[in-house]
Amino acid sequence: MSTTRNYKARTASTRHMSVIRYRDVLTTGKPLKSLTKGKKSHAGRNSLGRITTRHQGGGHKQQMRVVDFMFAKKNIPGKVEHIEYDPTRTGFIARIVDIDGERRYILAPKSLKVGDKVITSETAPITPGNRLPLKNIPIGTFIYNIEVHANGGAKMARSAGNHAELIALDAGYAQIKLPSTEVRKVVDTAWASIGEVSNDAHHLVIIGKAGRARHMGIRPTVRGTAMNPVDHPHGGGEGRQGRGHRRQRTMWGKPSGKGQKTRTPKKYSNPFIVSRRRVGKKRTKGA
Repeated sequence: MSTTRNYKARTASTRHMSVIRYRDVLTTGKPLKSLTKGKKSHAGRNSLGRITTRHQGGGHKQQMRVVDFMFAKKNIPGKVEHIEYDPTRTGFIARIVDIDGERRYILAPKSLKVGDKVITSETAPITPGNRLPLKNIPIGTFIYNIEVHANGGAKMARSAGNHAELIALDAGYAQIKLPSTEVRKVVDTAWASIGEVSNDAHHLVIIGKAGRARHMGIRPTVRGTAMNPVDHPHGGGEGRQGRGHRRQRTMWGKPSGKGQKTRTPKKYSNPFIVSRRRVGKKRTKGA
């Protein structure tokens, strides 16, 4: 379990700043060179050079770790060699050495330790890090790294501290309660890993100062109410003014946040949603 360390208030910027105590969790600082590759920074721009994701740019250079989300090797046990940091994701990763000598990275669950055994198998024990089809997992088990389609690779519940809960199995489908509180149907032949994603203290970290955010590749965010009407629907007015309309909007006039539904009405996966996620301030992760 990772913990946070708060800085002493020697300056105004470090008064509330905190970091993860990586030394308590990680076992090595050096990644395996054969499982890393370069990462090009696109600064939120697409192939035409246009900004598609705002507030991205700069930041420290990063090396990508080649993490296994397909789990193609079945019924071959592996042993945890190291728990490592990955700069491109919030959870920690585990270096696994299989019984045949091959090494690979997987997304580490919360309680995984060096020396633990993991396996991807239909008959695997229900222990953190093991991977099974949904139909072979007991109801009520916490899972992560969940496939949307059988053998399609892990797609859901991959962020630090996240997990989903298997709540029902019926007519060839598994019903899963996701971290967003949405309940969704997934084919029961899809695979999932047992446990919760590591680094559960990630959400407690306080960046503290602007320089640290820039080091992380986060550029400044300007409030809509501080802009002119031509630049944002919330802009304009003398002094501090209300936004002038009931619903909060994005820069392009679309609804955003504050309990509003922003999902595409005709999205392809709508038939698989059993219960929509709760929205707004009163939404809780466990509710």
